[in-house]
Amino acid sequence: MRSPALLCLLALATPAHAATPEQRYLDLRDRYIAKFSKAPENDETSKQHDAALKELTGVLRGLVGPVTIKGLPAEGKSNADTLFKGDSGFGHLDGLGFASEGDKMQAVVTTTTLLKHWLAEHREDGMPQEQGAALKSDRFYYYAIQDAAFAKYAEVPIAKPTGASAVVAVLGVRGNGGLKGPPQEIGVVAIKADKVYYLAATDAVKTAEIPACEKVWKQMMAKKTPQDAMAREDQAMDAYTKCFAKEAPGQSWYAAAVKKAQSQLELLPLR
Repeated sequence: MRSPALLCLLALATPAHAATPEQRYLDLRDRYIAKFSKAPENDETSKQHDAALKELTGVLRGLVGPVTIKGLPAEGKSNADTLFKGDSGFGHLDGLGFASEGDKMQAVVTTTTLLKHWLAEHREDGMPQEQGAALKSDRFYYYAIQDAAFAKYAEVPIAKPTGASAVVAVLGVRGNGGLKGPPQEIGVVAIKADKVYYLAATDAVKTAEIPACEKVWKQMMAKKTPQDAMAREDQAMDAYTKCFAKEAPGQSWYAAAVKKAQSQLELLPLR
């Protein structure tokens, strides 16, 4: 029988709140970010950086578990593909990333805990902090994967699988320049238990301009206020995409977009 003194020592030696697996991953990631933010750019640093990403990938595989997404590689790797602050692509959603050849289809699988932490990290980027609002925001699709901006044009209705707590599908345009044009990318997000799945497909569906929304765009761009051209274009884009979301269900291509979004959802291991 252990003595009261020994039990007290054991209690003092054991943390009251042991770190969760997600917190251990985040601590490791943050240590590497701090290290590489100060490291010189040379071949040795590059080798160490690759090794760090490989280590993080191993930790994430343990967190997320085995994942099979039809049409994508069996083995995922860290979706956070750079640990250098300021690099293009820094700050992607923490999780296992999967990509087809040419990145025509990309996915990231994470946990609800890591998602919550990531949303908080992007608070100053305008990211909604409530999970449901975030998944309907273009901010989520902008920062989660790739290095290009994303404009959300419309939400697409899809059937929620049994056991899933949330599903969202969006239609939008991704690019590094102007984001006005027929949207072709479909992003689908599903949450089941503590797992979050995001699957994005570029060139997923062919759409077309909507004349009524083109009229809205031209009217907004013709205004003299605000005088700043970029601010005026932002306002015009906001009005244009709102019009697009309203008018999209009446377009001839819309049924194909809904069907494509549903088929993307069915690629995920949700059954």
